[in-house]
Amino acid sequence: MREKARAPWRTFAFLVFVAGAVAALAATTGRASASPHVMTPASVSLVRPAGDPLPGMRGSVVFTCQTPKNAFCYGPEQIRNAYDVNPLLAAGYDGSGRTIAIIDAYGSPTIESDLALFDGVWGLPAADFHQVAPFGIDDTTADNASGWAGETSLDVEWAHAIAPGAKILLVIAKSNNDADILDATQWVLDHDAGDVISQSYGEAEQCMDSTQLSRQHSLFQQLTAKGITLFASSGDQGAGSPACDTTGDQYFKAASTPASDPYVTGVGGTMLSAQGISGAYKSETTWNESYLGDAIAGGGGVSVVYSTPDYQRGVNGSSMRTVPDVSYNAGIYTGVITAWDGGFWLFGGTSAGSPQWAGLAAIAGQMGGHRLGLINPTLYAAAAGPNASTFLNDIADGSNNSVPNFTQDGTPDGSITGFTAVPGYDLATGLGTPVASELMPLLASGGTTTGRSYKGNERVVGHHTNGHKHHQ
Repeated sequence: MREKARAPWRTFAFLVFVAGAVAALAATTGRASASPHVMTPASVSLVRPAGDPLPGMRGSVVFTCQTPKNAFCYGPEQIRNAYDVNPLLAAGYDGSGRTIAIIDAYGSPTIESDLALFDGVWGLPAADFHQVAPFGIDDTTADNASGWAGETSLDVEWAHAIAPGAKILLVIAKSNNDADILDATQWVLDHDAGDVISQSYGEAEQCMDSTQLSRQHSLFQQLTAKGITLFASSGDQGAGSPACDTTGDQYFKAASTPASDPYVTGVGGTMLSAQGISGAYKSETTWNESYLGDAIAGGGGVSVVYSTPDYQRGVNGSSMRTVPDVSYNAGIYTGVITAWDGGFWLFGGTSAGSPQWAGLAAIAGQMGGHRLGLINPTLYAAAAGPNASTFLNDIADGSNNSVPNFTQDGTPDGSITGFTAVPGYDLATGLGTPVASELMPLLASGGTTTGRSYKGNERVVGHHTNGHKHHQ
């Protein structure tokens, strides 16, 4: 059990930006269109330059920002120390024999070279990496393609960083339209192509067409029945989400899908404070920052579609499904170093958590010798037990509110009140973050080849699309 001090809020202004790079970055990764029926990558606008590796450095500490007393950024070794993954790797549990399927739109033309660069700098074994675009790839704007390329780099590299022995399969949707994303998901189901699925994207439940939402839920049910474990990022606007019928300048209170589906483990965000160089865990608080003029925070909220699944009954204080279930470091000012388009960048957002949780699930699958299926019942049972802090870091500091409600001219005219982290489960950080060396053996013993079901008896209520009539 680790003692965790409450972490005061702090902003690290240690990195001097090159003006031209920042301008290009803002143009590439600014607030995305919130058109209905479109998934947005959860890392959008949460990227900043990491600089160059220190001369002659390879291995665990390569960048200056890793070296202060409190690290300003993290490499794989530091994150694995912070979340206690290294004892599993030392025992030979690295995800071998398991496949992580990562679904992203558009892919990245440089993913193979970026992955090789990432592995070389950190001294990781070459990844068993494959990619497939079963329906081709549509044309899109340069900004949209760039945003998804960055997302692809983050997802692939950090799934591999946590589970270096697992096979990584990138399944590329031809566009980020809901129907095309679900076609890629269907392909994974039809080809039984992964043991774990990571989905680092989302939109408000109300913005997804009801037909596609029903299709998605059916797919997730079928995937879980095959023993496949599903993760999804809970979003980066705190308790808010871009409105369905604007260009992204207004927000409303909403839960993000696919994270809100009861068959999915929704991954929220924290700000990790860890020792420089070693990455030894110090504390965490709810992720809530300001960057490039945007207030950003870990997604969390109350579903307007699904009633409370069995595993959340008596826990979430609601008659409806709530997210997130768990969390992971998402801070842009404590970002993870990622190779993208031949350079190194610091990525934040709940996007970072989904592929890393997928890596952990691959390790647990290797330990158990079988797929895990839906892990939520085991997670909630562990958090309710007398040894909860053995398995999960309970985050009881901060909130995911302060999301600006932008007007059409870009000026903030208010905020959306989110949720406060408290001891136990909350809608800011869920059950907390993993103590992997203890939690993964529990998941390995708690899963079955068909998944631990919540009996599929949730009530699906009506919802509106292209708007936001169901506020909570």
